[in-house]
Amino acid sequence: MEPLFKGKHFITLEEWKKEEIDVLLEVSKTLKSEFYSNKDTTYLKNKTAFLMFFEQSTRTRNSMEAGLAQLGGHATFLDTSKMQISHGESAKDTARILSSYGHGIACRNCFWEVGNKFLREMAANSTVPIMNLQCDIYHPMQGLADLMTIQEVFEDTKKLKISIIWAYATTHKKPISVPLTQILLFPRYGMDVTLAYPKGYELPEWAIEQAKKHAKENGGSFRITHNMEEAFQNADIVIPKNWGSWVNNQSSAVVDDLLESYKSWKCTEEMMALANKNVKYMHALPADRGNEVEDSVIDGEHSIIYQEAENRIHTAKAVMAMTMGNK
Repeated sequence: MEPLFKGKHFITLEEWKKEEIDVLLEVSKTLKSEFYSNKDTTYLKNKTAFLMFFEQSTRTRNSMEAGLAQLGGHATFLDTSKMQISHGESAKDTARILSSYGHGIACRNCFWEVGNKFLREMAANSTVPIMNLQCDIYHPMQGLADLMTIQEVFEDTKKLKISIIWAYATTHKKPISVPLTQILLFPRYGMDVTLAYPKGYELPEWAIEQAKKHAKENGGSFRITHNMEEAFQNADIVIPKNWGSWVNNQSSAVVDDLLESYKSWKCTEEMMALANKNVKYMHALPADRGNEVEDSVIDGEHSIIYQEAENRIHTAKAVMAMTMGNK
C-alpha cells in the first residue's frame, strides 16, 4: 500500500483536503475488509511509532497499538509522566529525538490552551508525521471514525440531519475537541448540522464561523439552538455528549453551579422519540451512563456506538499506513 501522504501531519482534518479525507476513508474500508478476511496487512513492516499520552485512554491507545501491530510495525507507549517532559524537557527536543528513532509520533494532550500548541511545536521540529490523538481543540481520529460509521449506515450524507447535543456529565471536565471536530467536518459532507447546548457551553466563535462556511460551500446547513428538544426533533443521527465550559471558564473544577443547573440535558427514550423513526445514536465513549444517557438508549436498537468504536482501529490504521512511509 503506497503511503500517499508520506510525512503529512495529522493534527486537524481542516488541514486535509476533502479528497484526501476520502482517500483515508477508502483505505479504512479496505483495511476493515482485509481485517475480517484475515489478510496479511503488513504495509508498515519494521516501522515504529511513539505514542505519547498525557491522559488516560482506552480506544485511542489500543486502536493505535493493535493497529500498528496488524500493519507489521511496533508502537511504543509513552506515559509522559514517566518522560523527561515531566521535568520540563521541551516539545522541540522531544520531537527531534523521537523522530530520529522511528517513523511516526502520536500524542494526546488535552490541556486547555496547551495541547494543540504542544503538537504544533512538535510538528515544527519532527522529521516524521505527528498524529493528533486528541488535543484541547481537535480530535481528528474520532472525527474520521465517526464519518466512516455514518457512511456505512447511510447511503448518502447529503442533507442528513445530524444533531450534536451537549449532555450532563460529572466524570471529568471534558475537552471541546470532539464536538468541535464534528461541527467542522460534517458540513463538508453536505449534512444539516444542529449544535445544541445550554448557554455557558459555547464553542469558539471562529469554529462556528468555519462550520457555517463549510456548510455554505458544500450544500449543507449549520444552526445553533439552546433547546434540547428542538435538536432531537426529526434528527437522523443524534450525538448527545458532554463537553466542558472551557471557552468561558478555564477552571478545571468538574462540578459547578452552571453544570448542576442543566441536569435535564440527558438523552432519554422520550427525547429519542422526537427524532426520526430510524434515528441512530452515536457517542465517542466513554459515556457517563445515567447522566448523559439512559442505559435503554445507549444499549438500545438505535445505538451504533460499538460500530463507531470499532472503526477507530480501521481509521487509525489508514492514517498510519498513508503517512508513515520510508524516510
